[in-house]
Amino acid sequence: MPDTIISRCEAQGLRMTDQRRVIARVLQDSADHPDVEELYARASAVDPKISIATVYRTVKLFEESGILEKHEFGDGRARYEDAERDHHDHLIDLNSGAVIEFYDPEIEALQERIAARLGYALKGHRLELYGLPLKKG
Repeated sequence: MPDTIISRCEAQGLRMTDQRRVIARVLQDSADHPDVEELYARASAVDPKISIATVYRTVKLFEESGILEKHEFGDGRARYEDAERDHHDHLIDLNSGAVIEFYDPEIEALQERIAARLGYALKGHRLELYGLPLKKG
């Protein structure tokens, strides 16, 4: 499978305008989970002619095509990340809204065992933890 958002869009036959390429590049370069407003700010800094409507339409197209994964972390904002990233789970800081990605082999193995015990072969999952920072001191 092609390894960039742009190449996966092209492989699926999506028409890639210059503005879609800018939005795809911004998404590729994002280490966080931006919402549409954040994507718009970043993309319009590269191409001031990009409209918020173009960002909304492009994100929807990429999501429907399986290029992006949508997350709703309880703050009322839909956030996005590349659907082809390595598997990971999320811990959401309820104070700051920060999203911390993590991978834990023990959690992965436990989920597999639970699914098997219930008579299922696990084909995927999404784990989101919500927490407050422990006080230091």
